[in-house]
Amino acid sequence: MQISMTVNGTDVTSEVEPRVLLVHYIREVLGLTGTHWGCDTSNCGTCVVLMDGQPVKSCTVLAAMAAGHDIRTVEGLASGGTLDPVQQGFMEEHGLQCGFCTPGMMLTARALLDKNAHPDDAEIRQAISGQICRCTGYATIVRSVQWAAAHPVGSGLGDTDTAVPDAGLPDVTAETEDTEVKA
Repeated sequence: MQISMTVNGTDVTSEVEPRVLLVHYIREVLGLTGTHWGCDTSNCGTCVVLMDGQPVKSCTVLAAMAAGHDIRTVEGLASGGTLDPVQQGFMEEHGLQCGFCTPGMMLTARALLDKNAHPDDAEIRQAISGQICRCTGYATIVRSVQWAAAHPVGSGLGDTDTAVPDAGLPDVTAETEDTEVKA
């Protein structure tokens, strides 16, 4: 079946099997490997992406269900070569160790800050409660989100010249039957 959606601001159209999960579509068809696939049971949250601004576990969403929606992956957080304050916060406050849960954590934090610019510790912990980090103990993740809240985009406080690689998508608007993902 043919699906179309917007991923990180780019319109994409692809042929996929109806049973393909969004996580596999993002990783295998679009080549955006920042979205991780972890537990295979929807418990760990490493696969979180934003769908229309809301965190969703992409291992529980069929790619076909995402058709017509706006999807944002970790590759879409940076803008114009500048890190998102959430990304910068994770760097400043050492909010990651192995990095496996980090993309999902950052996207969940971005969604939280988009709804509530100044969350308290309890609100941050509640927002990330659907995600598992086996390395940090969460304290540095909470501090990272607090840092991002204190340094919003455009404040000049968190703006950085940190170079960010282009998160461009491969051209998948042509017929892609040969790249179908088999689930």
